Amino acid sequence: MRKVYHPYGMVIVTIFILLLFFSCSARIDGVVREGGAAELKLQTSMEPRTAALIRSMRGFMGEATNEPVLDGRAISLSMAAAPGVRSISLVNTGPEAMDGSISISNIGDFLASGGGTNRFIVFTEGRDASSIVVTLDRTSAPEIIARLSPEIEDYLQALMAPVVVGDPDTRPEYIALISAVYGRPLANEISEARIRASIEFPRPIKAIRGGNAVGRQAEFEIPLLDVLVLEQPLRYEVSW
Repeated sequence: MRKVYHPYGMVIVTIFILLLFFSCSARIDGVVREGGAAELKLQTSMEPRTAALIRSMRGFMGEATNEPVLDGRAISLSMAAAPGVRSISLVNTGPEAMDGSISISNIGDFLASGGGTNRFIVFTEGRDASSIVVTLDRTSAPEIIARLSPEIEDYLQALMAPVVVGDPDTRPEYIALISAVYGRPLANEISEARIRASIEFPRPIKAIRGGNAVGRQAEFEIPLLDVLVLEQPLRYEVSW
């Protein structure tokens, strides 16, 4: 019998999206197993100028500026209570960097909530065929950000990211705005940032959109700028 999940987030993609919004660079290595269990290893960091901007914003708001920009312990404590999480351990390797691992008991349960239909992700598990389809646009992205962390929303507002503030509409316009307000070096950091993910699936991948696949391994490389602006909806599909 085929099972179809419409959860509030499938773990691989939800954490992937979280890091997309939160970081200037990230590496995610994951395994999805038969039956819905999943394992992730994360490496993520912020570039110097982005981290400095966040510290300045904290200081302006009267908050401590000597705390880690990416707080592995705080994120671990927050996510440990999320449905579907078996265990999580994130540790700081520096004030702007963290590594760690997350063990998921069932991807269909992760961030599950009673009622409602997920509009940005559909995960289908079957005996002979399974698939996942993720669509991220300016309607769904703000809801994801607000659900995962109000702090991320504050940071993105400081960056004037169109994904939360609406304007401007194109990537060149946004980079020009960042350059005018914060300087070209920060604009260059955002333009050059990439998030890379390597996800292993239980069976050979039959089709993929938005990435590349060899055997059971799917590889993704997503420019941070594409996510911050969402000039066009981002759509990713994997079937195996």
